[in-house]
Amino acid sequence: MEKKPHVLSTNEMVERITDSDCIVVDIRPIEAYNGWKLRGETRGGHIKGAKSLPLLWTKYMDWVEVLDEKGISSDKPIIVYGYSTDSAMRMVDRLYGLDFGNVNIYDHFVDEWAARPGLPMDCLARYRQLVYPEWVKRLVTNGDPPEYEGNGYVICHSHYDNHNDYEEGHLPGAVPLNTLLLEDPVTWNRRSPDELRRTLLDLGITRDTTVIVYGRFSYPKFEDPFPGKNAGHLGAFRCAAILLYAGVEDVRILNGGITSWKNSGYNLSTEDVRPTPVNDFGSEIPAHPEYIVDLPEAKELLASENGELVSVRSWEEFIGNTSGYHYIEKKGRIPGAVFGNCGSDAYHMENYRNFDYTMRESQEVAKKWAEVGIVPEKHIAFYCGTGWRGSEAFMNAWLMGWPKVSVYDGGWFEWSNDPSNPIATGEPESL
Repeated sequence: MEKKPHVLSTNEMVERITDSDCIVVDIRPIEAYNGWKLRGETRGGHIKGAKSLPLLWTKYMDWVEVLDEKGISSDKPIIVYGYSTDSAMRMVDRLYGLDFGNVNIYDHFVDEWAARPGLPMDCLARYRQLVYPEWVKRLVTNGDPPEYEGNGYVICHSHYDNHNDYEEGHLPGAVPLNTLLLEDPVTWNRRSPDELRRTLLDLGITRDTTVIVYGRFSYPKFEDPFPGKNAGHLGAFRCAAILLYAGVEDVRILNGGITSWKNSGYNLSTEDVRPTPVNDFGSEIPAHPEYIVDLPEAKELLASENGELVSVRSWEEFIGNTSGYHYIEKKGRIPGAVFGNCGSDAYHMENYRNFDYTMRESQEVAKKWAEVGIVPEKHIAFYCGTGWRGSEAFMNAWLMGWPKVSVYDGGWFEWSNDPSNPIATGEPESL
């Protein structure tokens, strides 16, 4: 006998979501889940507590791995909702194929749930700073994407001293941004205010400019002489953090970088675009010094009950089996730092990204952080080896709207080079 899901009314949906065993699955694009109104919703975002599983992913996802990561289990009742009954049914059929038995559909999200202010919804606090390919396409083509003030824009293709990465193909209209223009390769810290000012002016960026940053993920390997040259989208988060620190008020990240652009069917350009320089940034630099802290502040956070220094490194780095970098000799960790678990190594952030390189949903990241005491009530400073992974974690927290977040700029590179600083190795007793 053919299985048919029950189609819930809104009243039934309200009753079901109070059931702690019930799993609500949002199959709309990740940008809609985050908060963008793609179908004229009265309120943007998702049903509070829902898990994101975009229907698009079913074309290429590893079902077992993704469902397990998201805690979507066949032994619990499932409610699927999207923008249409047809799309919900396609997901239901997939779940039936995996022996999910108790699957229901809710198909009044736009016309009833989002339209009623009293029904619980949630969204990424700064969702508008995490843009999607169609948004950028509309910006370049018509100049009128949603939630854009029209103050002019610059699209930056991030790369680490690898102009060939830009020449290989970039978003139409994008200019190349070498990360070395924003950070010093001697210390790997952000450059001086005067140096940052000159770079931003040369790029045509003022305080009011909308700046969209992105990069290419090209499967960096530690055996490569310079793995960072293949981690352009990770570098884009570093650029974004420094731009915020400098004072650019509208910094946006293309979610998923070039991968998401190509997945949307858009073509890349090989045109060499030259920026139009400007003369005045419009404010002092840095406008937000609190976004980046140095060694003294890092030590204060280690000693504070109201702060945490978070190591966004791999487990092998954290326990001292590897330094993580060709140019860092010492191994170990900063004693007292909390393990923020980037993923596999210094050039990957699997635990902060979905398998298509989009940012992992904020609820998933925040839940993992809360388990080790990383909460928005504290001042949180993220660090890694030299700032890239720490910047991506920082951007996660900043996009969530956390009020006191920073990057510890010096990271393990600075800490380990000072013989007066203590170093810990091995597995911490508290874990």
